[in-house]
This record gives sequence, C-alpha cells and structure tokens, in this order.
Amino acid sequence: MKHRTGVAALVTCLLMGAAPAIAQTPAPTPPDSQADLVPVLNGGGTEMRFDWPALKVGSASYREGPTGVTVFSFDKKVLAAVDVRGGAPGTVNTDLVRLGYSSYDIDTVVFAGGSAYGLEATTAVATALKDEGRNTGRWDSIAVAVGAIIFDYGDRRLNEIYPDKKLAQAAYRAREPGVFRNGAAGAGSMTRTGDFFGCKAHSGQGGAFKQIGALKIAVFSVVNAYGLVTDREGHPAACYRDPSWPKDIRVDDLLRNLPESRKAGWGTESGRLRNTTVTLVAINQKMEPAELQRLAIQVHTAMGRSIQPFATGSDGDTLYAITTGEIDAPDLTVPGALNSVEIGSIASELAWDAVLASVPPQPALPVIAPQPPVPAKTLASYVGDYRFSNFVTVKVTLQDGKLFGQAVGRAAFNVPMDKPVELLPYDGGRFAVPGRYPMVLDFATKGKLVINPGEWVQTGIKQVRR
Repeated sequence: MKHRTGVAALVTCLLMGAAPAIAQTPAPTPPDSQADLVPVLNGGGTEMRFDWPALKVGSASYREGPTGVTVFSFDKKVLAAVDVRGGAPGTVNTDLVRLGYSSYDIDTVVFAGGSAYGLEATTAVATALKDEGRNTGRWDSIAVAVGAIIFDYGDRRLNEIYPDKKLAQAAYRAREPGVFRNGAAGAGSMTRTGDFFGCKAHSGQGGAFKQIGALKIAVFSVVNAYGLVTDREGHPAACYRDPSWPKDIRVDDLLRNLPESRKAGWGTESGRLRNTTVTLVAINQKMEPAELQRLAIQVHTAMGRSIQPFATGSDGDTLYAITTGEIDAPDLTVPGALNSVEIGSIASELAWDAVLASVPPQPALPVIAPQPPVPAKTLASYVGDYRFSNFVTVKVTLQDGKLFGQAVGRAAFNVPMDKPVELLPYDGGRFAVPGRYPMVLDFATKGKLVINPGEWVQTGIKQVRR
C-alpha cells in the first residue's frame, strides 16, 4: 500500500502553511441527554483499504462531541500481548494479557474517547458479542475484549459527551474487512498533539499495512500525544507555531533548548494535561507469547521517533500486539525467511506511517482583513447567551457597533472568562478571534453559534430570555 506518498504530501502541505479544503457538514445541535444522540458510522477522515479478510474494523462517533469508538474484531480468537508506557493509562483486561498464556483468548480490541468514562465501550463490545451469539456464558466461550481510552475533554471541546454502550455496540456492528478511517474518525474524532510545546494541532487515528508474501502486518494508532508528531525529516508534522519560532524549526531544536523552548517567547503554555497514544499491531503469523510481547515492546519503543517526547507522565500510551495465527512461522534456515527482529523493525516503520497518517488537514488561521460593515440590525440579532453544555456558555454582547464575547463556566477556546473579547468580522459575515489558534464564529444558522465549522465543530444554542 502506498501510504507514504500520500502522508508525505500531507505533511509537506502542513509545513508549508497551506490549508487543504475541509468538507463542511451541518453543525450538530447539542442534545439534552446522551439518549438523544445518534451514532455516525464509519464516517470522518479518509478511507484506507487493506487486504486482510480476518481483520474487521468498525468506527462510530457522536458528532455532537465529537467523540467516538474504533473496534477491531477478528474471525476467531487471537493471541495478544500488551506494552503500557504512559504514566496515565486507562485500559481494560491488560492484566489478563500480561499472563502470557499461549491460548488464543481475545475477541476484540477497542479504542475510545471519553477518558475513563469511555472504558464502558470495551465491555459493551464484549456484551455485543454475547448478544449476537458468537460467545456464550460457558467458561470457555466468554467474550474477551481488551481496550484503552484517550482523553478528549478539557479545552479540546465545550461539552462532556462520552462514548457510551450504544455507540460502542454500533461501531462493533458496523465493522467491515479491509477498511479503516484515517484522520478525525472513531476514537480519533477529537484528538490533539503537541501541547508540550503549545502546538495544539488537530490529530486523529492512522493506519498502515504491509504484505510480504503470505505475511501481513498492520498498525493502527489513535494519536492524542502530549509530544509532537515528527515527520521523517525531523520537523513537526503539524503545529500551530509561535511566531517567534524559526521558519524551518526541527523538533530536536525544541528539545535541545528545554526548558527555554517552553517559556514565554517560545510561545507555549504550561500545565499538566492528559494525553495518550493507543496502538494496535496485528500480524497473521503464529508467534509464541514471548515473541509477541517482544514485538509489542520493540514497536512501542520505536514510536519514540515519531512522537517526541513520548510516554510521559501525562500520557497513557498503550500498545496491544495480536496474532491471528493464520500462517505458520517460517523455517529460519531458509534464505529470506524473516526473523522476529526483522518483523519488529518492519512493524516499527509501519507504526511511524500510521502516526503520520493520523494527521488531518489543519484549519487555517483566520486572516483578518477589512470587511464590509455589518448592518446594526444584523449585529443586534446575534446578541445573546449561547449554551454549549451545562459547563460552557458564551455571552455575546453589542457595544459601540462591535460584537464582544465572554465565556461563562469555562473558557471557550480564544474567548476568555475574565473579560469580553472583540469578535472581528471575517470572511463573508463570520467572525474571528485572533490568536495563535484558529477560532471562527458563525451565526448564519438562526438561534445557533457555530464555532470552528468543520471536523471539530462546536455548536451553542441561543437561550431564550424569560
């Protein structure tokens, strides 16, 4: 599969500052409860195809979050190993996998957003297996799902919607062979990278696949790393940079200049954040438990090249390695037979490809330019309190012919809580708040305030004053 060419083109586009077109979809309306949410199946991002009938992938998201779930299932139970590197992991059934049994016990691998609340997704997929009759209550037929979550709350979005049982089971039932969504999809619907250096770049999930003869290796990763995603030339793959940074800055420049590179003038923010990269390495060749465990360790270690820094105390980095056992291990006395170290090296390169494939096109920073005056009546119609959740409201006011915004409950991206900030007319009647990170406000839909239209849209509802 020729993913490197496409990934390289995307990375080049991001580094040059270009803004690829992002398909616009109608902004979802915040629900009154989780019960009102409708899963969007196998949508978002871009499609990656691979040839492996025994491996099926399903994804589902609540666009109102956005947040989501990605499920990997197999035709038969598989053998698994796990390597946990981050200081803040959230996982299910890792202790079972660590026991190193040679039996094939695992049915599915589940990745989800929602932090600890998203752990429900893993157990929900297990009950879906039972409900459909694939597994039963017999001791030798219990459905076993392993999984991990990423943190997609905080200042990433203005609500606390979580991936629940309904969403997880919808993702499982939507699974199909040979198709994976790269970018803002499934568990990668609202991920971000580079907060360690203040980059706050949008991320997602990425996959890579390679077949050598009968051997098949695939790597899938949901990238929500505290560190920077690094391209193969050592540059940030995506980053909202501080204006003071050199144009051709490398990630090792930032690392060598610590702690100064995180201080004022380097343009980053401090504070403890929760970030995580969760990964699945899949192989169809039979492996002993010790070999599979070493594969997990080798690949996870190598991921420190593509994400820098990696496996910090603020990350929950977890990697599962599984084998479907469809083909026998080769006779290593035969010339050309791949040994486990070579397989691990190939998988490590695929992991870097998968991380790069997770990077979606980044929204461009608004360029503020003179705009035609907005009629006073139109500006007045925008005034009001816009509720994004029980925790965030944006108050829009009008003063001296100018619109202002102020957040209540929690800051709303570039709109602070402590004082009103001017909303500047921008691009066809929309408004923007200047800053290091994009923030566009759209009042075009009556009764709604849509912030950052696109993949990571946030929608507030105008409150009726009584």
